[in-house]
Amino acid sequence: MANTSSYKAVQGTRDILPEDAPAWDFVERIVRETCERYGYQRIETPIFEETGVYARGVGEGTDIVEKEMYTFKDRGGTSLTLEPEVTAGVVRAYLEHGMHTLPQPVKLYTLRTPLFRYERPQKGRYREHHQFDCEALGEADPALDAEMIALLWEIYQRLGARDIVIQINSIGDRNCRPAYVQRLVDYYTPLKEDLCDDCKVRLVKNPLRLLDCKEERDQPKIAAAPKMADCLCEPCAEHFAAVRRHLDALGLPYTINPLLVRGLDYYTRTVFELAPEQGGRRQSAIGGGGRYDGLAELLGGRPTPGIGFGSGMERAIELLREQGVKLPEPAKPQVFIAALGAEAKIAAAVLAHDLRAGDLRVQMAFGERSLKAQMKAANNSGARWAVIIGSGELESGRFQVRDLAAPADAPEDEKQRAVARADVVAWLLAQCQP
Repeated sequence: MANTSSYKAVQGTRDILPEDAPAWDFVERIVRETCERYGYQRIETPIFEETGVYARGVGEGTDIVEKEMYTFKDRGGTSLTLEPEVTAGVVRAYLEHGMHTLPQPVKLYTLRTPLFRYERPQKGRYREHHQFDCEALGEADPALDAEMIALLWEIYQRLGARDIVIQINSIGDRNCRPAYVQRLVDYYTPLKEDLCDDCKVRLVKNPLRLLDCKEERDQPKIAAAPKMADCLCEPCAEHFAAVRRHLDALGLPYTINPLLVRGLDYYTRTVFELAPEQGGRRQSAIGGGGRYDGLAELLGGRPTPGIGFGSGMERAIELLREQGVKLPEPAKPQVFIAALGAEAKIAAAVLAHDLRAGDLRVQMAFGERSLKAQMKAANNSGARWAVIIGSGELESGRFQVRDLAAPADAPEDEKQRAVARADVVAWLLAQCQP
């Protein structure tokens, strides 16, 4: 009879199982090391905020705010929202803790932040997913834009990903974007009846998001739409040109995508995405971000320039597996201890404790199992050495140590030997040295 639960993980969520955990640890280690090379420091914000942080920061007209947020009232009647994205919470923390008094820019990163969005689950996208994120606040220098793009690029290079392309664009600022938005409205208004339902709403509430539509039928309209590059004011055009000069100097392989807008209202000027390319075709993005120079003001702070990116952990790991990157696997025990009898179990526990104190990975058998069953478990564990302790070994003071990796046709004295109880810890420590 199958031993199964009456419950399953909620749709759009998943368990990170033991066989998956080393891959997550690997990605986190590379992200942490790379971010710290660039001078970023770790921050972690709460997984829920007052709803206004996201409603004002992300934007009322976005899909996140209108369709995807998990919002509830606590017992005090305060409206709270589970974190749907990282940046707004980090900017709130920057303002709340007076980080503007620190040397600028303040460079921050997060690891494995859980995010919650109610959307249709699909490959690499979950209703609860995890993200690593970098933010730099307090500096408008275009060199910082280039550094941020280089940082995300380097993370994926160090992870071993291949065929990654960078796309960049400028979406202007509050001075030049309104004129461009009006051009979009003028272009799309005669096409309104042929738009998807979401785009009919976007045309009224958030016209820039028309360019972010994924519906196949709207792609020709997007391709023919007016381009922001034709409407950039002189400061925005100069900023974007400077970003490109820095990227050129760094030798990064980028292309300009004049239709790239990203999905959040707070973006200004530089936006960018990284995506794998296969067969000459760009796949879905694995990470991206942009500049958000007006976000601090939306949250009640003084004008503070900022730029950042986010990248999904699940999507990163899936990409590495798709590309055949060898990812770490769970560590196997080095020693397995089999014991027969109550006194032998006590001796086994002491031996395991002493070996673990020497930094060895040790498993031992539990329950009243036969020696045959325990040795089968030892072989299945992947351990190199098995220590056998029974009444005879306790009487003689010599434990049997078996080499589980020895060839089947090896002489028995090469497979197994008796080692003095007083020497077995030192002997195994010596054998397990790298």
